[in-house]
Amino acid sequence: MDADLTSIQNARALVTAAHAAQQQFKTADQSTVDRIVKAMVDAGAAQAEPLARHAHEETGFGRVDSKTAKNLFATRTLHERMAGMKTAGIVNKGETIWEVAHPMGVVAALVPSTNPTSTAMYKAILSVKARCGMVMSPHPRAAECSAAALRVVAEAAYKAGAPEGLLGCLSPVTIAGTNALLDHDLTSVILATGGSAMVKAAYQKGKPAYGVGSGNVPVFVDRSADVEAAAEHILTGTSFDWGTLCSTERSVVGDAPISRKLLAALAERGGHVCSSDEVERLRRFVYANGQFNADQVGKSPHWIAREAGFRVPDTTRALIAEVEEVGKGEPLSMETLSPILSFYHADGWQAGCDRCIQILNFGGIGHTLGLHCTSETVAEQFALQKPAMRIVVNTTTALGSVGYTTDLFPAMTLGPGTVGGSITSDNLSPLHLIHLKRVAWGVREAQKTNATPPKRSSSRAPSQAPAPRPTPSPTSRPTAKPKGEGSWIDKIEARLLARSGNPVRDDNPSAHKPAPSRTAAQSAAPPPSKASDLPLDESRVEALIARYRK
Repeated sequence: MDADLTSIQNARALVTAAHAAQQQFKTADQSTVDRIVKAMVDAGAAQAEPLARHAHEETGFGRVDSKTAKNLFATRTLHERMAGMKTAGIVNKGETIWEVAHPMGVVAALVPSTNPTSTAMYKAILSVKARCGMVMSPHPRAAECSAAALRVVAEAAYKAGAPEGLLGCLSPVTIAGTNALLDHDLTSVILATGGSAMVKAAYQKGKPAYGVGSGNVPVFVDRSADVEAAAEHILTGTSFDWGTLCSTERSVVGDAPISRKLLAALAERGGHVCSSDEVERLRRFVYANGQFNADQVGKSPHWIAREAGFRVPDTTRALIAEVEEVGKGEPLSMETLSPILSFYHADGWQAGCDRCIQILNFGGIGHTLGLHCTSETVAEQFALQKPAMRIVVNTTTALGSVGYTTDLFPAMTLGPGTVGGSITSDNLSPLHLIHLKRVAWGVREAQKTNATPPKRSSSRAPSQAPAPRPTPSPTSRPTAKPKGEGSWIDKIEARLLARSGNPVRDDNPSAHKPAPSRTAAQSAAPPPSKASDLPLDESRVEALIARYRK
């Protein structure tokens, strides 16, 4: 059978099924949603290690222990941090405005090969927490393990009460089928995680989309930093899953007074500082035959060094190459998605800041930056000047940016903002997949724009400003006055309204009835007096009005 046609038909069937299921699920209350999400989390966490092994065997990327940690992060850690998050019903009942959660609909989720199982479960949990349906298009290189991960959490969701078909996975995976998924009329929003080309394609579909591309993260180590701690944090990040997280440390910029000390600390902790010959061999291997060598993605330093033509111990945590340039002329300054660190020397935080901006502009603008310092001034300046939406200070940048070692929201999709080509700068959460409907209670009366402007009283000087009108206090809902209450000015206003032919407002909502029609003669005549009316003649009313205006 033709794979493209099969994939297109599968995409259509999955979106239609997810939409039908989501129409049922969108009315679920918060307790039902949370019960289903809990079942998904428990099932995914229980299979964290087998799914990690499956991903490693299928893709050849990374480390089983790191992928297991990512699977637990995308299930248990995510669930812990979502505790108490309201995504169904009235989520905020303020005094004058209520906010009501409304799910976006069917999510088209694109999943990368570098984090295939963790991202699949993360996006499925986000979608269900937001009462959305989801259809996933995995990377062809990781199609089987991504589908297996989704199957684990989907089956748990259905057993817990979610409607069948709410979650689906495209198969076979082709470009034509993925386009059919993204283009489908019933697809509401696109959640794209992967390379910049894929993210750009998602935004060209003309649908609401969250796109996240490459990282290429620089780390600046200031002269005020704890150098030994910085070295350990950097190597922990670079060696985690052999550099496959987009937020992994890619380049280190060392402040001149401590840069040699930092290199020594990295070497003591398992980093291999390459010789000039080894650096050149790395360049030729990473950028082979005029193009990026994807074979080195997610491989160990030992494997990369061997393939590049030199040897390092099996225990090596990263390959460190001292370089001077940033850009196409220096292949080691690009995002390699492997445990290779380019190392730059800079004298002072200003020079370090400039170098980091160059690195970000070359391939990771808007994404993430690491900083090690104890100077609040340096931290403030980096926060103000860096085109990075996450600046992670004194921790492992790869893990701090995703919320593992910081209080950022736990996420496998990190927005780089508009500077990075995305609509969001956030760590994506279920709140990005819901709309907020707002119920707004009236708190003040509209001004009458068609009334004749009052004449200025001759007794007031032209420069005298009118007294300010009192502003009513907001309340959750209007409260009716008890009968018989009201000031003399309220009664004058009521008589003026009656004289103009407007109905007198009755604060009792249940008593609102259409006023009986009046003849022309009746309209011209003054209203009949009641016993409750103030004993004021017309001249007295006019005098009081003039006084009030004054």
